[in-house]
Amino acid sequence: MRPRAVQFLRKFIRILVANLLLLAATSPLNSEQAAGPAPRATSPAPLSRVQFNEIAAASGITFRHENGASDEKHMFETFGSGVGVIDFDNDGLPDLFFANGADLAHGKPSPGNALYRNTGNGKFVDVTAKAGLTGNGMFATGVTVGDYDNDGYLDIYLTGYGANQLFRNNGDGTFSEVTAKAGVGGGGWSSSAAWVDYDRDGYLDLFVGRYIDFDMRTAPHCGYQKPGYRMYCDPQQFDGTPSLLYHNNRDGTFTEVSRKAGVANPAGKSLGVAIGDIDGDGWPDIFVANDGVRNFLYHNKGDGTFDDITYGAGVGFDMNGKALAGMGTEIVDLDGDGLPDIFFTAFSGQYNPLFRNLGKLSFEDVTVKAGLPSSLKTLGFGAKVFDFDNDGFPDIYVTNGHVTDNVALYDRQLAYRQTDLLYRNLGGGRFREVSAESGPAFRIRHVGRGLAVADFDNDGDLDIVVSDSGGSPLLLRNDGGNRNHWIALRARGRESNRFGIGAKVRVTAAGRTQMREINPYGSYLSTSDTSLYFGLGATTLARIEIEWPGGKKQAIDGVHAGQILLLDEADAKR
Repeated sequence: MRPRAVQFLRKFIRILVANLLLLAATSPLNSEQAAGPAPRATSPAPLSRVQFNEIAAASGITFRHENGASDEKHMFETFGSGVGVIDFDNDGLPDLFFANGADLAHGKPSPGNALYRNTGNGKFVDVTAKAGLTGNGMFATGVTVGDYDNDGYLDIYLTGYGANQLFRNNGDGTFSEVTAKAGVGGGGWSSSAAWVDYDRDGYLDLFVGRYIDFDMRTAPHCGYQKPGYRMYCDPQQFDGTPSLLYHNNRDGTFTEVSRKAGVANPAGKSLGVAIGDIDGDGWPDIFVANDGVRNFLYHNKGDGTFDDITYGAGVGFDMNGKALAGMGTEIVDLDGDGLPDIFFTAFSGQYNPLFRNLGKLSFEDVTVKAGLPSSLKTLGFGAKVFDFDNDGFPDIYVTNGHVTDNVALYDRQLAYRQTDLLYRNLGGGRFREVSAESGPAFRIRHVGRGLAVADFDNDGDLDIVVSDSGGSPLLLRNDGGNRNHWIALRARGRESNRFGIGAKVRVTAAGRTQMREINPYGSYLSTSDTSLYFGLGATTLARIEIEWPGGKKQAIDGVHAGQILLLDEADAKR
């Protein structure tokens, strides 16, 4: 056969197989009851019984996001801003920081970011002014929380359109803006960022994803030339910009090493950034979800540089070889084989792919096999993998919202405001959507962007916070997740960075081991709690092992469920 005919036949077979798998995944027989009996150690309980209730206003959170929406339809108006979980005063209660946009089309600065202190009684109090975190009026996008100076207090790095800011936690409830001194002002249009000790010297470095080269003064008119039909432009009309990597000099300053480290690809249109050790060699790797161009998977070589292994790893494109509009992303072991997998969200009409880690720096698109939809009308942004019902199997939450406020004029099947999605892990690499049965929060239509999780009420199950572009955030209280047993871990680094970012934790209960890394980044423009939560199902005792970034290890047997355990590197051994 001719080469072109062979290529066509192969493509036809791939599509046929994918459709057959999709048919099997969406069959009425594909349910938790139809999955067949399985060993208790490898399958969750049949029902989650968890309900999520929205309580933001009742909790005292009055923040409202400014997206700067205008008739000119500037691209940054679609971006939204993120949210950060930060226990800024070390009282054991997760607090909340919201980044805010600005009305740049009309020359109006941002109304200001917001810091809410968790008072521990289901309420939050606005302490922004006292803390000094209002900001400089820029259009802020991403929130990245980490202790860059190892003083035991979490600091905040804020990305934005045009500039970025670093706020150092003074340890007394206030913050100091130290961007210029630290040398991390960046420039251009920055999106998601992550703290990562890529050289394992005990100090957190900073990776900053950047989006497109966009100038509101020269931006073209997009959409039909008729009243009400102007729309936001496609990112394909603009050049990309390289990401930034800042090395921590261990004296409060940073050196930009992007080119030297091999992560400065100018084609990048970064939206999501996730960190994880994909091959278990002890060195943190970086995944970048790009918008409309191939993704980047940077493998850490352990000498201060990275290799772009995207093509060989098979995570750059969808199952048909096309680049997706990647948004939020996570690196987490979803099937329990000890290898971190990659999940990210994408545009409406596309699908949110799950890439299974096969080992040896290779991945497989298992979206259809996993029972996840291969085409969606929703447009996903923030994504978090966490065990919402504490059954010992990590689940997937996706927040949705379109980028085009008048999208219904172009496609009546699409909506600007959308509801969110929750996928329950059935074990064996399979998922089922349980949004409709998981509480009134999933009936709320909004323009979801940033997403983070934390146990805000310290009751043993993880709650959700979602930022809304141009609206008020959602705070979703988890009611019922603590019916199953759980255990939570906080880390205190000594030779490693203070909060143990990058440490691997393994929890073994009832003959089954879960592996997670202490890594609160990922999602979209947001940071979750630095504490790690593990569901234990019906089990009340567990073995805990931790491997610190510096190489030390420790193990504890017979740990009782229902507690937050502090792991100190001082107790670890080589």
